[in-house]
Formats: sequence, C-alpha cells, structure tokens
Amino acid sequence: MTRPTTSLLAATLLATALIATQPALAAADPERCSTVHFADVGWSDITVTTAVTRHVLSELGYVTKVSRLSVPDTYKAMSDGKVDVFLGTWMPASENDIRPYLEKGTVESLGANLTGAKYTLAVNQAAWDGGVKSFADLAGFKQQLGGKIYGIEPGNDGNKLIQKMIAGNAFGLGNFKLVESNENGMLAQVKRAEHLQQWAVFLGWEPHPMNNQLQMHYLDGGDEWFGPNYGGATVYTTVRKGLTQECPNLGRLLKNLKFSLAMENHLMEAILNQSTNRRREAKSWLKANPGALATWLQGVTARDGGALPAALVRAEAP
Repeated sequence: MTRPTTSLLAATLLATALIATQPALAAADPERCSTVHFADVGWSDITVTTAVTRHVLSELGYVTKVSRLSVPDTYKAMSDGKVDVFLGTWMPASENDIRPYLEKGTVESLGANLTGAKYTLAVNQAAWDGGVKSFADLAGFKQQLGGKIYGIEPGNDGNKLIQKMIAGNAFGLGNFKLVESNENGMLAQVKRAEHLQQWAVFLGWEPHPMNNQLQMHYLDGGDEWFGPNYGGATVYTTVRKGLTQECPNLGRLLKNLKFSLAMENHLMEAILNQSTNRRREAKSWLKANPGALATWLQGVTARDGGALPAALVRAEAP
C-alpha cells in the first residue's frame, strides 16, 4: 500500500498555522468565548494535555467543558461548531480523518504542540525474545500470538490501518483478527499476556507510561503503513473554524502551547498509576516548571483583558 500523499495536507497545515500566528492586540475575549469546549478521545496523553490546558484557562477566567468522542466524531463535532479545541491531532495517523475538514476549511490547525512522538505496532518481551522483530515476522508466529492484534477504540486510524493490512493480507496477516477495545482494555490484555509469559502484538505509542511500565519493543518494517521512524508523529492543536478570530486571547494561548515527551510521560504516569486528581497534578507540574508556563502565557491576559491572576503569576515566577 502507498500512503496517501501528504503534500496538500502539509500545505494546508502550514497555511492555517501561519494565519493563526499573525500578531493581535491584547483585548478581552467576548462573553461568547467564556466557555471552551474540548474533545478528548480517551488517550492518556491527550487527557493530560487537556487537563493542563483546562487548569490554565480556568485560572484565566474561562469555563471549560470536555466531551469524550472518537477521532472521527471529534472532527465532525468541531466542523459543526459543537467542539472548540482538540489537542490530539496525531499526524500522519489522523491524516485520513482530518483531511476532508481541512480541505473544506471547517477546522483549522494552530501548529504542532508536540514533536518526537511515535505510533506503530509493538510486541511484548516474550514475542521479541521469540523472534518477532518486524512486521514481516508476525505471520510466522501466528499460533504463538493467538492470531490477534490488539488495538484501541473502534474508528481510530491505527485500527483502520491494521484492518487494511488484514484485509489485504499484507505481511501474510490475512488470518489475523483485530481486537478492538480502548487504551485501558488493550493494555490490560498486554499486561495479562506478560504475566502469563504469553506473546502479544499491539498498538504502541509514545508519549505514554506503557513505555516504562511494559517490556515492549516497536517493530521494524511498517514504514509504508505507519510512516518512517516507527510511525514518527507530530501532534497538532486543532480548532473549529474562526475560533482564533472570535476569541483572540484564547487563540494566543492555544498557539503558544508546546508540550514535551518528558512532561507527558511524567503526568500520565502520575495520573494512571496513582489515580490522582488530574487538575491537581497539572497544577503541581506547572508550579514545578515555571518556564513552560511563561512561554504559554506570552501575550495572554485574563479573559476580561485584565492582568494575569496571581496564581499564574506565582506559578510562572522563577
């Protein structure tokens, strides 16, 4: 399979990002901007970045809401004006889902918020030790793998790629079955296999605590399907059409957001392993990392156009 060309998509992303970064004078956002509606597709990394952003917006005087949606439903809801912000457009994995909306101009990209991510098939230690090093090795060990590839929620683009490989008998996977679940369900299956010293192949990605929690290895040979560098990915901030023009102060904050693998792994580990409050963990991280917050708040005011609240000023102070 040849992946769809990304030239048009890349041009669209660049153009919308350039428009979004045009300077604007600081002013109060209108009342209609006071509530900001986020989409969360249930991936821990997006849950974390959404929680951090919601905390900052709350301190700035905004009210935030979040809806749990699938990836396809997220872009549809954003296109319909029902969702304002999505911090988890993984590219190129989300390419097929977002492309129609970018081409229509009903959603806009504000640029990358994370670089260095990856997303492809991985195996646990037992499978790796048994000889599964690449996509091409999978079919030869169908029995040991139970003929199953563990995916996440239905509709996710990673699942779609796996299903296309199975349907096209790519790598001899025609007799394999995709097991769709969700992030937690998939990881529970892999951890169970690890406990029983059984083999497992599954969708893996970074940032995510799974990289620390599991003895896992990413498979070679999937470039044609997931992209080079183990599905090397960049994560973009996406908003509904016109949001940054209607709400320039909100737009400045969203454009300023830049996350790191270390930040996301740390916060995800805290939230997933300790069952702690997401907002509290976000607040603690911001207090411990004032440099990141200072960057995010450049050119940003409180929603009413006033000075930054004392809580954020203290947090960003060196």
